[in-house]
Amino acid sequence: MRRRLLKSLREYKIYALLSPLLSGLEASLDIIVPTFMAYLIDYGINRQDMDAVLKYGLLLVVSAVTSMVFGFLAGKSTAIASAGFARNLRNDIFHTTQTFSFSNIDRFSTSSIITRLTTDVENVQRAFQMTTRIGARSPVMLVFALYFSFRTSVRLSLVFLGATVILGLGLYFSIRHVYPVFKRVFKRYDHMNRIVQENLLAIRVVKNYTRESHEKRHFASISQLIYEDFTTAGIRVARISPLMNFCVFLSTTLIAWLGANEIVASGNNPALGLTTGQLTSLITYTMQILISLMMLSNIFIFFLVSRASVERIVEVLDETSDLQNGPDPVYEVLDGSIVFENVKFAYSAESEKPVLCDINLSIPSGARVGILGGTGSSKSTLIQLIPRLYDVVEGRVLVGGVDVRDYDLASLRDQVSIVLQRNQLFTGSVKDNLRWGDEHATDEEMARACQLAQADDFIRAMPEGYDSHIERGGANLSGGQRQRLCIARSLLKNPKILIFDDSTSAVDTKTDRLIREGLREGIPDTTVLIISQRVASVRDADMIIVMDDGTVHDCGTHEELLRRSEIYCEVYESQNRGGVLNAS
Repeated sequence: MRRRLLKSLREYKIYALLSPLLSGLEASLDIIVPTFMAYLIDYGINRQDMDAVLKYGLLLVVSAVTSMVFGFLAGKSTAIASAGFARNLRNDIFHTTQTFSFSNIDRFSTSSIITRLTTDVENVQRAFQMTTRIGARSPVMLVFALYFSFRTSVRLSLVFLGATVILGLGLYFSIRHVYPVFKRVFKRYDHMNRIVQENLLAIRVVKNYTRESHEKRHFASISQLIYEDFTTAGIRVARISPLMNFCVFLSTTLIAWLGANEIVASGNNPALGLTTGQLTSLITYTMQILISLMMLSNIFIFFLVSRASVERIVEVLDETSDLQNGPDPVYEVLDGSIVFENVKFAYSAESEKPVLCDINLSIPSGARVGILGGTGSSKSTLIQLIPRLYDVVEGRVLVGGVDVRDYDLASLRDQVSIVLQRNQLFTGSVKDNLRWGDEHATDEEMARACQLAQADDFIRAMPEGYDSHIERGGANLSGGQRQRLCIARSLLKNPKILIFDDSTSAVDTKTDRLIREGLREGIPDTTVLIISQRVASVRDADMIIVMDDGTVHDCGTHEELLRRSEIYCEVYESQNRGGVLNAS
């Protein structure tokens, strides 16, 4: 998994290689310092030899300064490599999610993907930073400190081995009990993010129903679970620090006691035993060895945290879209004709009942088609098969005489535009949002599209016209204004097939009629499909498809369906009694 992630290093690979190299050089110089200090004491201070004091003092200064330079360069390389690695990793995750089909997205919640892009990447970045910096420095320091300490006194250095065994056992048991907690806590992070996201998106509904207290309790419950998990993990990790301090104090005390006995017995004579300078260096090596072990234990803990994050990130990176281009994709859509041949569809292979069953339709290019049906009749699912947002289970869907599975996905979707009931607008100007349809659209083209969508008047009435600011989601516009702006945006795309998924539900019937008339005159060659709950929105269509429970109940013109379709007649009569049709 880590090899999979390291592919995101790319242009920062040189910094990732320099960091451990420079850290190793820094550590090796730090190891030399206690030896020079021992020489300074034994050959300079004890013998009152100022030449030796100057010589070893100068070596100490040079070693310290050089170590500082290497440390600075190592820190700089680590910072660049880790930040660049995290940036590339976020980009890779985001780019991967952009290739997902709807079924892929259904397997990952939005809140989970956000957690993986933020918290999980930050955890991996910290683990990478510690590995390239401390992970290289600590082993070098540990090995060299052990070498110099054994060279100084084998008997006293055996104390280190006992301390290492104690620390190793403590670290093993901590790791074994901490990892499951961290793995669980990230799933709870997903849940918490989902709660926050739903609350903020539906904040008007929350306030309308005065459900703030309920939402607070809901958030507090998951926040409490995360608190309990981190407390448990923190307590288990905290056991390492006291154990480390115990080993440091015990080792220092034992070495000082045993070393002092040797110095007294030998009379501080290097030829007979240990000297004061050597004891000083041994105590320093004790600190370096145990600090190195402590740093390595911290790295292991970060690995524990990052391992759960790595698994979650790789899970996204390894996910492949269910919808892929064929070996020889078609890049040109000839016209807007649509054919459904024995189509069957289900969202999941485990579904007992298909969502769509035995769909057979033929829609000529340039036709105006209405799609009517009750809630749950699968009207929206039907039209989502046209731009291949999902693939059929059986049968096939043809656009321009070609199976949609044979098209290049981008080419197909560029010629099929869907206007949803709740289309998304983005923070920026009116022009910025319109140019989602055509980033090179001129002011005249935007104005023409808005006129057809009956949006030009309200846009020009805004303070800055087409340069007016739109808040996220179009919060400063009414529902009808948002829908008309989204229709204009789709018209700028100049597609061969234009689909309205109940996208005029928020406009009055007069505006709805003006939009339909504008489309008939403004884009006569485009195939237009209109999903609606209102008969008035589809009655003048060339063909009306009546859906019922995932099947085509009937198909024909308004007059034909009034004669033979019971469902259509019921809808027509109920709306006519309510004055809906008369109003149009």
